[in-house]
Amino acid sequence: MPWIAGTFMNLKDKRPGRRPEGGIISAKLVLLIAALSACVSAPQPPPAQARATRPQPTTATFPIRPVANPPRPYQDVDQREAPPPALVSVIRDLGQSFNGHVGIAVRRVGAGWTVAHNGNQLFPQQSVSKLWVSMAFLDAVDRGKLRLTDTATITRQDLTLFHQPSAAMVGATGWTTTYGNLMNRAMTQSDNTCNDALLRAVGGPDAVRGFLARRFIGNIRFGPGERLLQSATAGLDWRQDYSIGRNFYAARAKLPMAVRKKALDNYLANPPDGAAPASIVQALAKLKEGDMLSASSTATLLSIMGEAKTGPQRIKGGVPPGWHYLHKTGTGQDLAPRSTGFNDIGIMTAPDGTSYAVAVMIGSTTEPIPVRWQLMQAVAKAVAANHQKR
Repeated sequence: MPWIAGTFMNLKDKRPGRRPEGGIISAKLVLLIAALSACVSAPQPPPAQARATRPQPTTATFPIRPVANPPRPYQDVDQREAPPPALVSVIRDLGQSFNGHVGIAVRRVGAGWTVAHNGNQLFPQQSVSKLWVSMAFLDAVDRGKLRLTDTATITRQDLTLFHQPSAAMVGATGWTTTYGNLMNRAMTQSDNTCNDALLRAVGGPDAVRGFLARRFIGNIRFGPGERLLQSATAGLDWRQDYSIGRNFYAARAKLPMAVRKKALDNYLANPPDGAAPASIVQALAKLKEGDMLSASSTATLLSIMGEAKTGPQRIKGGVPPGWHYLHKTGTGQDLAPRSTGFNDIGIMTAPDGTSYAVAVMIGSTTEPIPVRWQLMQAVAKAVAANHQKR
């Protein structure tokens, strides 16, 4: 009955402006349609062979309509919410291609993301740990326990080892100076004796560990101090006469190579001063945001970090013109052909004021220094190349 089918289809047509032909459908007609429909048997499904040969739907017969609010392409991410994909790829490739054990982390300050390679593994910090000593000292200043203008006297019994330019100023009666001067020398020149004087003033390693815990910074260890850390790493027990001249080097050179190798292997396997690069950039970001120290202490420490003399060819060597970089380096002991603890951590700031916390930690490698510089500079260049102002 074609007229019934046609009328029924008109009932289904609800487009605006369309009315079923013939005007208003009466109630009797509706009942008639329902009765006739009930008399028609339900269609039977086609046999399996017919189903198999039936043409399949395609996008031509069932076109895909665009959604009302399509997501933005992945490469057009908001850097306040997610890292640039290219930066993720470059950091991964740099870490994987480097001949050595390396950790890399980059965190955009004010954002919630971190890009990392081996970001949660512990790497030896060496002099990077001086940053935590200075933070702990400035925290004591904020709490009224110490002042940067307070003075300390350094004697020959306080000397340490390796890099300590201040040793030249320690005479028979000692050398008296302010804690502010000690901090400046520890951070800009990486002076070990100055750093140990600050460490004693704040209460020793436990005080530094307590400060980091109060700021909810995990995966950053703090070792027993320079003298004990370095002597144990070499396979020696500390003696104060090692602080004079080259006595430490002479004693280390007399050790059997097997002893030195075992001591260094033990240190690298479980460094007492180990830190995760992802945790370091978290702490740096919090410092920049003012969540580690008071505003005045934050400004003081960032200013000192900006005057660092060490590592000009590390990350800093890859920071482009117009950007600023403030940092702290760390360098461990060598046992040819292996070098350990070759580090640089800091804060890169773009011309528009956006900052990135960056850490490159080379736990051990046999690569020469210029190759290590190249890796660190490549990280800085990748950060700058993928920066977008939002």
